[in-house]
Amino acid sequence: MDCLFCKIVEGKIPAKKLYEDEQVVAFHDINPQAPVHFLVIPKKHIATLQDVTEADRALLGHMLFIGQQLAVEQGCNQGFRTVFNCNEHGGQTVYHIHLHVLGKRQLSWPPG
Repeated sequence: MDCLFCKIVEGKIPAKKLYEDEQVVAFHDINPQAPVHFLVIPKKHIATLQDVTEADRALLGHMLFIGQQLAVEQGCNQGFRTVFNCNEHGGQTVYHIHLHVLGKRQLSWPPG
């Protein structure tokens, strides 16, 4: 498999990690869209949200929990945004699910 995020999980590609446990890795986005912008990815390869199964429910909850904990640790006490992009029309560019967490600036809605 030639997946960028799987290579980060395997340690083959470096990343500026914020957190790692047996299920997920969190690291700073290489093209940040806010003063705080990091990703939380599962170590298990799941291409898109449409590929999530019943067995992945706890994993997705864990991703969100870790994302909010890290957002607070990064100083996003006034608020932050969490985003999953899904497929081309949803803006997904890396086909390994990932949670974007953005904060420390005023974010507008709709996002664009």
